[in-house]
Amino acid sequence: MIDPKKYLDFVDAVTSQQSKDNEAFVYRAQELQGAGFPPERLLTAAVGLCAESGEFTEIVKKIVFQGKEPNEENLYHMKRELGDIMWYVAQACIGLDIGFHEILQMNVEKLSSRYPDGAFDVYYSENRKEGDL
Repeated sequence: MIDPKKYLDFVDAVTSQQSKDNEAFVYRAQELQGAGFPPERLLTAAVGLCAESGEFTEIVKKIVFQGKEPNEENLYHMKRELGDIMWYVAQACIGLDIGFHEILQMNVEKLSSRYPDGAFDVYYSENRKEGDL
């Protein structure tokens, strides 16, 4: 059995300095800012996307697994959460200095390359080409 205290010590040992020390975090943020990478904007986007995606997922979970009805009110709530997700996607686009249309085009190119026949295929889904993330 794993000793919980030893596990906490292990987790601390394999955690980056920037993740556990405010001074190191602030220094890294300043370093990234100087390199043209806006950590405040992209952290806002990343944390917000996770939070809002969780809210959207919660509604779907309750409809699919817990008997909640897919009625007008619940669908409206899902759409509002999707709008919040888009707000954070916009934050990421601003932080990366890219427009929605470019992101959509990159996604089409990625999926067209992954699925050469233009349709989903389990084989290509599981067996990716090198560099296909």
